[in-house]
Amino acid sequence: MTFTSYTPPASRAGRREWTALVVLLLPCLLVSMDVSVLYFAVPFLSEELAPSGVQQLWILDVYGFVLAGLLITMGALGDRIGRRKLLLSGALLFGVASVLAAYAQSAGMLIAARAVLGIGGATLMPSTLALIRNLFHDAEQRGRAIAIWSGATMAGIAVGPVLSGVLLEHFWWGSVFLINTPAMVLLLTAGPLLLPEFKNPAAGRFDLAGALLSLAAMLPIVYGVKELARNGLTAPPVLAVVAGLAAAAAFVHRQRTARHPMLDLELFRHRAYAVSVLMNLLAMFALVGSAVFVTQYFQSVRGMSPLEAALWNVVPTLAVGGMAPVATALAQRMDRAFVIAGGFLTAAGGFLWVSRTETDTGLWVVLLGGCIYGAGLVMVMSLGTELALGVAPPQRAGSASALLESGLELGGALGLALLGTLGNAVYRGDIAGAVPGGLPAGTADTVRETLAGAAAVAGELPGRAGEALLSAARTAYVHGLHAALVGSACVLVLGALLALVLLKGVRIQAVPGEGGAEQGAADALDAPGASAAGAAPVTRS
Repeated sequence: MTFTSYTPPASRAGRREWTALVVLLLPCLLVSMDVSVLYFAVPFLSEELAPSGVQQLWILDVYGFVLAGLLITMGALGDRIGRRKLLLSGALLFGVASVLAAYAQSAGMLIAARAVLGIGGATLMPSTLALIRNLFHDAEQRGRAIAIWSGATMAGIAVGPVLSGVLLEHFWWGSVFLINTPAMVLLLTAGPLLLPEFKNPAAGRFDLAGALLSLAAMLPIVYGVKELARNGLTAPPVLAVVAGLAAAAAFVHRQRTARHPMLDLELFRHRAYAVSVLMNLLAMFALVGSAVFVTQYFQSVRGMSPLEAALWNVVPTLAVGGMAPVATALAQRMDRAFVIAGGFLTAAGGFLWVSRTETDTGLWVVLLGGCIYGAGLVMVMSLGTELALGVAPPQRAGSASALLESGLELGGALGLALLGTLGNAVYRGDIAGAVPGGLPAGTADTVRETLAGAAAVAGELPGRAGEALLSAARTAYVHGLHAALVGSACVLVLGALLALVLLKGVRIQAVPGEGGAEQGAADALDAPGASAAGAAPVTRS
């Protein structure tokens, strides 16, 4: 749809807004770091707290489960009570929960603290994106700000294990949580001074039933998918996914019929928004699904220590840190469908390059491939996020951001499950013929389950028998890595085709908003783009 009425130019952000962006990067970094920061700390906290196997899994997973389950709810809540208020409340909760986790006296206490951290994280992530949408009215500046936000998110995921390793060499395991506290104190101090308040005065009453349904949808789906990746096709996780899908259907029905829905389903009538959510989901699917195999390749195949592996994993992140602004600049000069498709194909090429890796391949091959696919994925995710937020009416930015974040969480869980299952199936098929005869049934199963299990068994076998088993297990694992990487590449090629077909001609346009100075977006080819123009004004204080 083309707007023919005059729209005054959007106000451009100044020093205050860019300083506010720096403040908003603090929670962004910490929330993404907390997903991975515990990986190295598990042996230390296990020694002190002695969790059972089930408790250890919950210590690792409960943060991500709660975070994914509450994103949509917290995004809608921020639209109603104010995004700055929600952000600062979440920062306080996150800081307190970090202290409780650091000084946990039992596994149960640590699980509870991690769950509260998930609640805090769910308030922080959509609030940061929504505030960026409200702070930067000029499309070019907003694109640059979102590119920086995307880079910070990926940096947090990569830096988490490294920082964890460094801290654990000098301090006790609780230090990996205490690093959150100074940053939250800084956010609570600077936030009220730099961040204006934004909320939707026409949002209506909070939809409690919808919030419960969204939680009932996301939690079982994410849990079921992760369990399928971990334990294969068994009844409990399948039933969990089915129950989650049923709750998701009920949630959609509720949002279509409620007087004051928490999620604006009109957003999905904008082709740009719906496709952007899908693009980011596919990118995260490939990234998370392959990252597990690449990380284990460094440690279990190349024999690196956890900290050494984490440091090498940071190299691609540092190398592609500037790709998000490059993607934004390219999208301003050509159809962004071509830029996004190019990002998908670049990432697919990087995955195929790494799929050439063997047990004795030079490390530079893996690192170069990581730089290539990292650059491509940063391009896709930064432009997808920018386009999705550009489409969202400013007063719905909280729920729009939350739904985008939920898509990322779901994409990561699906990648871990499907690509993990594919790689593990190839590993089991390859290693089956190399299991020495005469091993007890349980020991043989251990060899077939994981490379780590095979390495443990090989260490107990005499002489060349152990060496032969370990060599065969590493080769089988690399073949599983190849399958996961090729699977990732295929998904990304599909993403490139979808981007070319569905996003060609779509552009972010200025639409009249708050006093003519707000910028929203309209799908250039979709009539529903007009809905942003008629939206209620945003209140500021």
